[in-house]
Amino acid sequence: MSETLFSSTYQPDPRRALDVLAFVLTPVEAFAADPEELEAVTELLAAAKSEAIERWQNLRSQTAAN
Repeated sequence: MSETLFSSTYQPDPRRALDVLAFVLTPVEAFAADPEELEAVTELLAAAKSEAIERWQNLRSQTAAN
């Protein structure tokens, strides 16, 4: 089994733990290199990463309930 490491058409699946984990563990420097942007991107990503985890947990709960 192989995983796609990079693709310009890649769309993460919010139901897949691996996709959520990859996003959450990706360092902020992968999204911004400019020191001036780093703080803003860090804030935005913190919220996005929390949301990704929450959505995954909700989807997982819905799947388990069905």
